[in-house]
This record gives sequence, structure tokens and C-alpha cells, in this order.
Amino acid sequence: MRATHVERHYTQRIGWLRAAVLGANDGIVSTAALVVGVAAADSGRASVLVAGLAGMVAGAMSMAAGEYVSVSSQADSEKADLARERRELAEQPEMELRELQAIYVARGLDPDLALRVAQQLSARDVLAAHARDELGLTDAQAARPVQAALASAATFSAGAALPLAIAALVPAHLIIPFVSTGSLLCLAGLGVVAASAGGAGRLRGALRVTFWSALALAVTALVGRLFGTSV
Repeated sequence: MRATHVERHYTQRIGWLRAAVLGANDGIVSTAALVVGVAAADSGRASVLVAGLAGMVAGAMSMAAGEYVSVSSQADSEKADLARERRELAEQPEMELRELQAIYVARGLDPDLALRVAQQLSARDVLAAHARDELGLTDAQAARPVQAALASAATFSAGAALPLAIAALVPAHLIIPFVSTGSLLCLAGLGVVAASAGGAGRLRGALRVTFWSALALAVTALVGRLFGTSV
């Protein structure tokens, strides 16, 4: 008996990876920037923590709502395309078969073989064949609004908890350097993890995240220093 060869591809992670990485990254960056900005305005630790906590709750809800609405729109478009394809298959089956054949010819098959492939795939599951090869829709990449919303909100909260914990534990006068350094190190690690999960270069992923995050922290610290007042 031959052993079954099972492969796991990076595209199978797309449904949750994008929302999870975006949520964690945004949670760390936005909350750390908020904490640093408020601390740079010479505010006390209580004000810093209240602002950070409010930012974490608001950000998590915003991320969840945004992901749900965005991915729901994608899901609606996919359903509409499938409904139209189902109707065309019922009304013009021969034309749809030739359309599938043309797709396989364009991919390198000769016309006779392309027709036989189209016929065999159509006999098995005609809608699935057109969804995959004509519309580019697969189960691995299907839009899942609830999954995306939950992943985004959860990872945002987890990311936001880091700068808040640092701000709560270190002396008040060290909040800015400790939160900035700790957040950037975690963001670099997140960039490595995300790059590894997605099959990309780890160094490039870490540098990309760290650079833009450092810029965000620097700008908010400058704004807090220039426009902030003690409370």
C-alpha cells in the first residue's frame, strides 16, 4: 500500500494569516504609539495607561468591524459570481464547456486533450471546475468574515497588551524608551513569524515591519512633545 503524500501550502493560511498579522501588528504599533505620544506630553502613568487601554478596546472593535465588513463584501462578490456561473451553466452548458476548454488550451493543452479534461472535470463537479479555473475561487482562499473578524480582534488585543504591560511595569520616566524598544523588538519578531508562515524572506519581513513602526513611534512622540500639556 502506497503512503499518502500530504502537502500543506502557504495559500491555505491566507484566510487567517492576513487578518492575524495585521491585527497583531496594528495592536502593537497603534497602542505603543499612543502610549509614547501621551507619555511624551509629560502625562502621568495613570493617564498613559487609561489612554492605552481605551485605544486597545477601541482598536480591537474597529479592527473586528472593519475586517467583517471588508471580508463580507468579498464573500458577497464571490456568491454573486457563483450564482451567475450556475445560471449560465444551466442555460448555456455547451458554451460554458467550450469556455473551460479554451482556458486549458491557454494553459498549454492541445484542443482535444483540453476538451477531454473539461468534460471529465465537468462530469465530476461542473460548478467547482468553473469556480476554480474560470473565477479563481477555491476553498483555501474563500472569504470567511467571522474568522477574519475574530482573528483580527484577538491578535490586536494581544499585540496591544504588550506596550500596556511595559508601561505599567517600568518606572514612569522610562516608559518611552522601554515601550519603544520592547515594541520594536516584538514587531521584528512578528515580521519574522509572518514571513516564515507566508514563505517569504525573514530578514526582509522583520526590517519592513520595524522600519515603519519606528517611524510611527517617532512621529507620535514628536507630536506629543510639541503639542502635549501636563494633565
